[in-house]
Amino acid sequence: MQVPGTGRIHLQWPNCLNVRDLGGLPTSGGRQIAGGALIRSDNLNRLTEAGVNAVRKASVRRIIDVRTPQECEAYPSPFASDPLYRNLPLSRPGDIYDPTLSIDQDYIVMLDRNPDLLAAAVGAIADAPAGGVVVHCHWGKDRAGNVVALALSLAGVDAESVAADYAVLGDRMRDHVAEQLALIDDPTERNQLAELFTARPETMLAVLKHLNDRYGGVEQYLRYGGLSDNQVNALRGRLVS
Repeated sequence: MQVPGTGRIHLQWPNCLNVRDLGGLPTSGGRQIAGGALIRSDNLNRLTEAGVNAVRKASVRRIIDVRTPQECEAYPSPFASDPLYRNLPLSRPGDIYDPTLSIDQDYIVMLDRNPDLLAAAVGAIADAPAGGVVVHCHWGKDRAGNVVALALSLAGVDAESVAADYAVLGDRMRDHVAEQLALIDDPTERNQLAELFTARPETMLAVLKHLNDRYGGVEQYLRYGGLSDNQVNALRGRLVS
């Protein structure tokens, strides 16, 4: 199913809710992201047997799970014992979450605190065997969203298109979010959770502006985090068609 107003395709991986192929996004020089090269997803723990088979039929050669080890233990991936699976958390034990921060501020703290972990996740895309790469966290919005935004930016997708992709949640996700919110009686807590579920383009635009202002851009940020010349070239080569 095509995402309205974009070139991206929602993939049917039962019972995941937020899976899409980023192929078709325009890059610099009149080119585009290759179909099947980069897929973003919510937690693969939700997959049925049919969903697991759909992943394998999609020629996926690397799954990058950026959840914490605690999340992976509580909600184990069906691919956890498979050689294609990598768990690359974007935080360290002791990293403190500040609930008073806005979503973009929270992202910026994560990026500034652990550039090496973000660069490692993007590097894992570059270093993967030939074929598709899946990046996922729990919802497929925040942590996976930042890794995907960095990879797309490095591949030459402009900031507005990266932000528009971040903002796509899809009708399937909205229904699930509504169900989760309906379980919460306290209106303040419900409103706070509803805000956490939002994905506005201006959030990602603020993050990318921060990377430009502080580091000189996404590529410079990732190099600061340890991404090598070979990985930069490899990522562009595998994602751009």
